[in-house]
Amino acid sequence: MNAREGKRNPEVDAYLRSATKWQQEMAKLRGISLGCGLTEELKWGKPCYTFQGSNVVIIQGFKESCALLFAKGALLKDPHHLLEKPGENTQAARRIPFTSVGEIKEPIIKAYIDEAVEVEKSGRDVEYKKISGFTIPEELQKRFDKTRAIKAAFQALTPGRQRGYLPYFSAAKQSKTREARVEKCLPRILKGKGLDDE
Repeated sequence: MNAREGKRNPEVDAYLRSATKWQQEMAKLRGISLGCGLTEELKWGKPCYTFQGSNVVIIQGFKESCALLFAKGALLKDPHHLLEKPGENTQAARRIPFTSVGEIKEPIIKAYIDEAVEVEKSGRDVEYKKISGFTIPEELQKRFDKTRAIKAAFQALTPGRQRGYLPYFSAAKQSKTREARVEKCLPRILKGKGLDDE
């Protein structure tokens, strides 16, 4: 273990042992992340690597690939054009997908992580689109008009949580689907939780 290498977290050991796909790829990404001196945690059920309490990268496993997600990837230079937006409305995060261990080029990934740590050290942050820049879908507005408590609960959410819900609701093409999404999320909104909160 080099002087900079972070300590392995037993929860991440268990996560990797139980992974049914991408074990080798995730193990390699873990080694690179720890080699950058980051703190290893398990957040949202995924291996997460932090610098002084701030999320830097998260290892994600999907059906078709695994990925290394950079929390503030939008601020990285991306000289190798590897970073992708995880979703159409994503503002800060970017990820690099992998489908084999051979695709994970350690010096390149390490350079991206090192730059992400420098972004954290600098205190820079992503300038998020203001909530006023999002359209409130008609189906949500109807619920606001009908029940003041729902509107108050939504307005009490952090801007990040509001930003999570609005594109999710609006992305559905049919009104019926938008309405179903709003109804399904109401208990979470009333509890002050975001779309992805546990």
